[in-house]
Amino acid sequence: PVDADELSDLRAAAHSLNCVIDTFPASIESDLEPAYASLAGNGSQALIVSTDPFFFGVRDRLVELAARHAIPAIYDFREYPDAGGLMSYGTDIAALYHQVGLYAGRILAGAKPGDLPVVQPTKFEFVINLKTAATLGVQTPPQLLALADEVIE
Repeated sequence: PVDADELSDLRAAAHSLNCVIDTFPASIESDLEPAYASLAGNGSQALIVSTDPFFFGVRDRLVELAARHAIPAIYDFREYPDAGGLMSYGTDIAALYHQVGLYAGRILAGAKPGDLPVVQPTKFEFVINLKTAATLGVQTPPQLLALADEVIE
């Protein structure tokens, strides 16, 4: 399930680029193969996998299906390109866990949770897997590679 605001933002960005966004919802593992088959069958040129704990838990399967159907995909966490996905842009999970540890430490030291400020992620990572790009026939411009925090070769 995609957050309605996220989907609205994606649709607005796609419209400004004269592109169309189709959604292929999946909430159980048996939904994945039909979703990818539909995606490939309708001529989609790329895939954005939304942030979802279910998707993160089946990331190896998502990466495998994207490769099998030759669909370039971008994901939200670096663990996807580490598993063979094309690229990711999102928060650094280790930095988030560090922040949780700092909060827990402050609470254990006596701070009231309601008095602590709301903290947003500040560290984001852009990771590109060049081996996957080559397999998919995706050209990665030098400007894009220069922006990447990590390039997997």
